[in-house]
Amino acid sequence: MTHRSLSIGLAALILAAGIAPAGAAEPLVVCLDENIPLYSLHTKGQSSGFVLSLSNAIAERLGRPLKVQWFEVKLDPEDSRALAADALLSDGRCELVGTYPLTRSALREPPSGATARMPDFDGAKPADRRRRVELGTLVPTRAYLYAPMTVVLAPNVHKTVNGLADLDGMKLGIEASTMADAILMLYKNGRFVDRITHMVPGRGELLPRLESGEFEATLVDLRRFDAYRADHPDTKLVPSGYYYQKGLSMGYVGLSTNKALVERVSGIIEDMLSKNEIAPLASAVGLTYVAPRQPEISEDLTFRDLRED
Repeated sequence: MTHRSLSIGLAALILAAGIAPAGAAEPLVVCLDENIPLYSLHTKGQSSGFVLSLSNAIAERLGRPLKVQWFEVKLDPEDSRALAADALLSDGRCELVGTYPLTRSALREPPSGATARMPDFDGAKPADRRRRVELGTLVPTRAYLYAPMTVVLAPNVHKTVNGLADLDGMKLGIEASTMADAILMLYKNGRFVDRITHMVPGRGELLPRLESGEFEATLVDLRRFDAYRADHPDTKLVPSGYYYQKGLSMGYVGLSTNKALVERVSGIIEDMLSKNEIAPLASAVGLTYVAPRQPEISEDLTFRDLRED
């Protein structure tokens, strides 16, 4: 065998074994929630979403291939997106977590020695779900998206909505024990209480029942309404165009021990925003893009905020 054929054969063996050649860039490992359409979705071996596309673009600018660690935060009182993100990062499952709400409480430094249970993640073993991980300190990138709530109207409801006051006299539907529920229930000291129909969260009933005309309006995450429209292109639901005054900025988080990477990613996001390269990624998956607003790290909502509009 010639030296040339020997080299080719050795290279083939290396690739077949999944071993990166010397000098190859290490993958950028990003944790993404597998069930937040249209941000990130991973089902039946298919992956999609705006934040997946954005993560690919960031990895390319870093000169590294992207590797996604998929995870899931369940509707469980013991589960928390903030704790799940910190546990995944602190356990070394990824370097960044996407679609993270940039609020003061979500970025608060954990007490010394604090631990959290691991969330379900792709490739997890039964023991992983039972063990606890000591938490680190999270640091955020620049925000890449502002995520508001919006009022959506039932078919054939023609009403201008410039604020929650314009919902007065309408039949409202909402999922119980959600932020939108708290906003509508507490608004003006209970002004809408007698007109609200509650649904169990997690069953996907809210927008279909609005479509059927069981009630006239709801308050829902703009992303969720976009996802419904993507799945139901013939929907007759009416977007009001009104965004509730308090929304969330979304970004990535990493550990403070990996701050250099977080700062590099922030610089990439800043550059992409200045060149209008992020909005087209959202449009490509059917997501209404709203650019980040200041302050990017928002204060937590108070009862006073919820009672006002």
